[in-house]
Amino acid sequence: MTSLLRKCNTLCNQLLKGCTSHFTVVPRRWLNDTDKSTMTIVNQDTSLGILINSYSRAGFRLSNGMMAIGPIAIFPKSVLSWDVNTAEDINEESLSLFYTLEPKIDILVIGVGNPGQQVSSKIIQYMKEKHISLEISPTETACATYNFLNAEGRCVAGALIPPTQYRISEDDIASTKRRNRDMMKVDDFPIV
Repeated sequence: MTSLLRKCNTLCNQLLKGCTSHFTVVPRRWLNDTDKSTMTIVNQDTSLGILINSYSRAGFRLSNGMMAIGPIAIFPKSVLSWDVNTAEDINEESLSLFYTLEPKIDILVIGVGNPGQQVSSKIIQYMKEKHISLEISPTETACATYNFLNAEGRCVAGALIPPTQYRISEDDIASTKRRNRDMMKVDDFPIV
C-alpha cells in the first residue's frame, strides 16, 4: 500500500511540475473526527426522482435500474418515449408535451445528440413565447444538467436524443472492467 501511495505521489508531482498549487497537504494525524467530510452519491438517492446514470447509442440507463430505448422525454417521476430521431426533427408538435403540462416546467433541457447539432432558432423563440426556458446542449452535457437541476428540486424536464458518437475515457474503461469483474462473482466468490 505504501509503495502504491509513493507511486501516486510521484505521478502527481510529475503531472503538476511547474504548476502553482492552491492546496496544502495536511498530515492525517492533524485531523480529528470533526474535520471529516461526507459525500452523497446523488444517483443512488431515490427521493430525488429519476436521474440518468448513463447513455449509449441505444438509449439511457436510469437511476431506477431501467433502460429507456431511443429518444426520451424525462421528468422527475416519469419517462416517456419521444418521437424524434435527430435535432432537425424537433418542432412545435414534438415539444407540445412540455408546454401543456401542469404545473409548468421551469426549464427544458434538450440533448440534441452529438456536438454540433442545433435546434432551429424558430423553435427557441416559440418556446420563449410559451414561457419555458431552454438549455440546449449535446446529450452528454444535457444529462448532467438535467440531473443537477432535478437534484436541486427544480421543476425540470429533459428531451434527450441518444448520441451516435461519444467519447470513452480511461475512467469509463476502468468502471466497465470493475462492473464486469463484479458481475462474475456469486456470493462474493469469483466464478472464474
